Amino acid sequence: MKRSLSAIQPTGVVHIGYYIGAISQFVKLQEETEAFYFLVDYHAMTVPFHPEELHENLLSAAATYLASGLDPNKATIFQQSQVQEHTELAWILACLTKMGEAERMTQFKEKAPRAERASRADGTERASVELFTYPILMAADILLYDTDSVPVGDDQKQHVELARDLAERFNKLFVDTFTVPEPRIKKAGARIMALDDPTKKMSKSAGSAKSYIALSDDDKTIAKKIRSAQTDSMGTIDYDPKNRPGISNLITICSELTDASPAQIVKEFEGKGYKEFKEALAHIVIEFVAPIRERQRELLADKAELVRILNEGSKKAREVASRKMTQVREALGIRL
Repeated sequence: MKRSLSAIQPTGVVHIGYYIGAISQFVKLQEETEAFYFLVDYHAMTVPFHPEELHENLLSAAATYLASGLDPNKATIFQQSQVQEHTELAWILACLTKMGEAERMTQFKEKAPRAERASRADGTERASVELFTYPILMAADILLYDTDSVPVGDDQKQHVELARDLAERFNKLFVDTFTVPEPRIKKAGARIMALDDPTKKMSKSAGSAKSYIALSDDDKTIAKKIRSAQTDSMGTIDYDPKNRPGISNLITICSELTDASPAQIVKEFEGKGYKEFKEALAHIVIEFVAPIRERQRELLADKAELVRILNEGSKKAREVASRKMTQVREALGIRL
């Protein structure tokens, strides 16, 4: 059976854009592949954090996974830091990564200024080294499990390409050891845009909570965010992402949550205005988010069970990772 793998950062907020672009793929792939989905708590340390908050976010993210449809009986759901082989392989891959490759990573260029602004409040001046080497740890995350398919948003494609390059480089320099992974990106819905600025991707790190709909938002909040979502002055329901990004983004969200095509949605709302469409979309989003939100609350009420699920999944992941690292050490000549 083919193997899929992806991850989520435990940073508190999981929004509907991430569900549409990533988690929806996770749920599907757990039925079709041997699936590994994990919480990247080491990645979450690339920016300033509070230990107590990170701990709570780990449990919250696990609850979100499960509430969104992931099943620990079908997928291995685990915690990155419980599998020490991730950081061991990251060091080895760092030895094979060229500075130019790391410097070309666009996410570092985008995140470093924000991290530096945040770190200055703590008395430091620069982004962390790990923010720069983040893609190498991500490559280790992927290659450690002989991953065939990596469901990601389009903003992570470059990182998967680095993992591919490093796998091929290792296999060529030493012994054929790693499976070369393929990114799996949705053709539609891969990039849901911010509600308050449809030229930017919906992000939990945005300055305003108005830019996203969290899977934990209540009904009233969801309706208010949809009503205030940026559109344009045209007033008609039409799908034209290039020239009319605001209304097109809302149509995409509607399409992804209902399985109706953008063309079908445009036809349904022909002759109607933004108010009617937004009211209908708010109802659709509320109906979708409500059961996830309530299931999250139920799961978080039994944190011991969440810990058990993560510990059990981490044990399974360590067994796979340990076997792979044995092969890596043998290929490098460092296993006695």
